[in-house]
Amino acid sequence: MGIKVFVTLFMLTSVFLCFVYISTPAKRFTSLYKFNPIIMTSNKITLKSNNSSYPVTFAYLLSASKGDTIKLKRALLALYHPGNHYLIHMDREAPEKEQREIAEFVANEPVFRMVNNVYIVGKPNLVTYRGPTMLATTLHAIAMLLRCCKWDWFINLSASDYPLVTQDDLIEAFSDLPRDLNFIQHSSHLGWKMNKRAKPIIIDPGLYSLNKSEIWWVIKQRSIPSAFKLYTEDTHPKEHGSAWTILSRPFAEYCIMGWDNLPRSLLLYYTNFVSSPEGYFQTVICNSEDYKNTTANHDLHYITWDTPPKQHPRSLGLKDFRRMVLSSRPFARKFKQNSPVLDKIDRDLLKRHRRRYTNGGWCSESERDQACSGFQSENYGVLRPGPGSRRLKNLLTKLISARNFTKRQCR
Repeated sequence: MGIKVFVTLFMLTSVFLCFVYISTPAKRFTSLYKFNPIIMTSNKITLKSNNSSYPVTFAYLLSASKGDTIKLKRALLALYHPGNHYLIHMDREAPEKEQREIAEFVANEPVFRMVNNVYIVGKPNLVTYRGPTMLATTLHAIAMLLRCCKWDWFINLSASDYPLVTQDDLIEAFSDLPRDLNFIQHSSHLGWKMNKRAKPIIIDPGLYSLNKSEIWWVIKQRSIPSAFKLYTEDTHPKEHGSAWTILSRPFAEYCIMGWDNLPRSLLLYYTNFVSSPEGYFQTVICNSEDYKNTTANHDLHYITWDTPPKQHPRSLGLKDFRRMVLSSRPFARKFKQNSPVLDKIDRDLLKRHRRRYTNGGWCSESERDQACSGFQSENYGVLRPGPGSRRLKNLLTKLISARNFTKRQCR
């Protein structure tokens, strides 16, 4: 008798729990500050469905850290375009007050809310200088953007970067390019990086610790790999490259979901590599039979380096403005907060007014100052490229010309 009662109660309890589970709506995603649907995490993504009528679409990762909120907001407004997608990562070192400030800024910006194409990583990563955690954050962002959005190229920038062309210029200039083209500056000539990067072994505590600390250096060094060939960004003194890249969607998918084991094997190798973002994508693409001939050897960034030892970019100022424009590159770094040269870029190159968006065909213009003040839905899909598009097209034409493209392939 006791067994029958037990079985009956057990069955009734099971039915009740199933009813409760089925009738309770599942949470669509875990948000950091409950600003739906702007914030998303890697668990679930909420995105307004959108059939883009622009010829190409870009997915941006904007990385920032403690003290970067003003620079990040300015860069986002300068880069914004309703046809693109923007993922913001404020690393875990940024205090909760700054995380909330950015979340409120994104959630309360009318155009962002209307178009629904600006997202924030809800669970930020700890990023260590010169450690693999920066690379892990980039791959994390690519995986999230692949899952949520349709786009043609992935661009990683920091809060210290700034555009030198409008997004209409960028879209127009890229519209005729092959969709599998990648912009990764690479070289198999390691130079000083042979002993300073390739041979040392490091451990990044950010991979397993909640507290940020410097990387650890292992006493014993390792030999140069024989299973694959190492590549890094260009080490030529006049052509110093960077960890900044523009990746095609096919190559980005290969890095995340590669059908062979190369991307994963190299990721494990670069876990103990000093400044792994400077070599990971270069080594993956140049060792892949499918993608080694799809890269233009250029990062499309204007950067000037400290002398010596040419390891850190110097802050750009007004005296660099002319050289930035003549370089025809779409991005530059790095800039100090509210540097006067940013005002000049806004005024002369982007036609952007203070605290407004960069001008474009999608804008509704203010009658008082003709500034881009909002989103005019009937103009969605309209491009209004300017001189920046012509400059960038000239540069791209040179880079992918038969002579230059073949000459500068992976070797």
